Amino acid sequence: MKIYFFMNLKMSEIEKENENLAQRWVLILSYDGGRFYGWQKQAGNIPTVQSALEDALSRIAGEQIHVVVAGRTDTGVHATAQVVHFDTTADRSEQAWIRGVNAHLPEGVAVWKAQRVNSRFHARFDAFGRRYRYVLQSSSVRSPLLVGRVGWIHTPLDMEAMQKAVAFLVGTHDFSSFRASECQAKSPVKTMYSVALSGKPELMALDLHGNAFLHHMVRNIMGALVYVGNGRLSVQGFADLVEERSRLKAPPTFMPDGLYLTGVDYPPEWGVETPPSPVWLW
Repeated sequence: MKIYFFMNLKMSEIEKENENLAQRWVLILSYDGGRFYGWQKQAGNIPTVQSALEDALSRIAGEQIHVVVAGRTDTGVHATAQVVHFDTTADRSEQAWIRGVNAHLPEGVAVWKAQRVNSRFHARFDAFGRRYRYVLQSSSVRSPLLVGRVGWIHTPLDMEAMQKAVAFLVGTHDFSSFRASECQAKSPVKTMYSVALSGKPELMALDLHGNAFLHHMVRNIMGALVYVGNGRLSVQGFADLVEERSRLKAPPTFMPDGLYLTGVDYPPEWGVETPPSPVWLW
C-alpha cells in the first residue's frame, strides 16, 4: 500500500509538471473555403480545414494536436483571419508554427501569424466580436475570374435601397428570420455593432460586425438584400422581415462564394489583436 501510494504521488507530480510545461499558442490563418468541405473535421478522409491544420501541427509538434476555433465556417466560405488556439508540450519557435506548419499544409490554407498566449485564453469563448464581408457582383454575365471568390446575381441592383435596408440590422435583434433550420445556437438574439454596404452596384461589399452570428445568417441576410435590390422586397418589407422573426417568410439562402470571415475581436488583456482586412479584398 505504501509503495502504491508513493507511485500515485509520483504520477500526480509528473502529470502536474507536464501541465505546467504545456504552452498555449494562437494562430491566425487564411483559407480558400472552396477547396474544403467546411472547417470541422469529419469522418473518413474528407478534406476539411481543421483536419489539414491539425495534421500539419501534429507533424511539427511530434504529438497529436487539437485546435479550438473561434468560429466554424461552411463549405465554400473563406477566411482571411480565422483564429485558433492549441496546447502543446513541444518547445517550438514562432516560425516553426508558421513556416514549418505551412510546409505541411495543402494549397488553399496558410498560417500567417503565431503567438504564445496565457493558458486561460480561449479562441471561441473570449471572442466578443466577429467580422464578415460578403462581396457581390451584379452582372448579366458572371466573370469567370471571380467564380468562387464573389457572389453573383444576373439582375441589376438598386444599391441605394439596399443601403437603406441594412440600417435595420444594427442593434440587438432576434435574427430568427435569417437563421438556418439546423442552427444549434442557444439563442437567436445577437447584436450587430455595425453594418455597411459599400462599392458600386456592379461590385459591392457588405461588412457586418457583431458579437456572434447564427448558422447561415450572413448568407440569408444577403439573400434578402438581393431581393430588395431587384425590387422583389421593399425596404419596409425588409424591416418587417427582421421584426417578424420567421425564416418561413424570408428569401432563400444566398451562395457562399463571396463570404469571408475577416476578423475576430478579443479583449486587449489577451494581446490578440484583430488584423485589418487585407488590401486585396478591397
